[in-house]
Amino acid sequence: MSGTTLTRPDWSAVLELFKPVTWFPPVWAFLCGVVASGAPMQGRWGYAALGLLLAGPMVCATSQAVNDWFDRHVDAINEPNRPIPSGRIPGRMGLHIAIFWSGVSLLIGATLGLWGFAATVVALLLAWAYSAPPLRLKLNGWYGNLACGLSYESLPWITAAAVISGGAPAMPVVILALLYGLGAHGIMTLNDFKSIEGDTRTGVRSLPVQLGAERAALVACWVMAIPQVAVIGLLFVWGEPIYALVIVALLGGQVAAMVKMLRDPKKLAPWYNATGIGMYVLGMLASAIAVRGMA
Repeated sequence: MSGTTLTRPDWSAVLELFKPVTWFPPVWAFLCGVVASGAPMQGRWGYAALGLLLAGPMVCATSQAVNDWFDRHVDAINEPNRPIPSGRIPGRMGLHIAIFWSGVSLLIGATLGLWGFAATVVALLLAWAYSAPPLRLKLNGWYGNLACGLSYESLPWITAAAVISGGAPAMPVVILALLYGLGAHGIMTLNDFKSIEGDTRTGVRSLPVQLGAERAALVACWVMAIPQVAVIGLLFVWGEPIYALVIVALLGGQVAAMVKMLRDPKKLAPWYNATGIGMYVLGMLASAIAVRGMA
């Protein structure tokens, strides 16, 4: 009816709020942790399925809802058609959804034992700290992107290895998870290129805002590449030269894509995300296979 005010969101708007496309990184990292654990899956498939549900549709979706609520003024500039600034999720409904989904995530995390529940608590704390006052870590691209990379890559990887193996993960698994989480800082920086205008106007000091597009893109490339060089060296030390060479080849492909992207980072950052990041995550899986079951 014309002039009628929305009192509830439609479910398509809620799904858009949760941004399913963003679920891939933590889900993939959780899968890498399952592989790296080297543990037999018999009797563990249910834990793996719950972990995947928790990593993507629950915790990651919660982080997106939290971010959209506290970024609604920025999105009104950058992406006015998003569910909250467009009014398709009315009033304070976006905040209520974020709180409710946090609670459901905690309930699911509790079914995964101490490791799973503790990781869920840490992930949710980071999600709220990243977007919500008073911390609002995203206001600075240096530590905001670090928190994001560690929570999207390192935390689900380590959690999966612990849940599936039934105990603390092996040190090589932890080291790889941390290195790839650090490298993800660069991925998050490239994602910030689409929001430069709104970030500048609202005081969000992303790296493209602080350093300019060209320097930020260069920093992102180095931050993505250096941890992978460390992974390659460690795999040689750990007696896995074949997997090390696989990652050398994947890193070479990324470097070639980086060279192209750096010619026009504002225009080509989305292109790099669709090409170079695929090689990054394949390297994650290769390294996870290399250390599976390693003490």
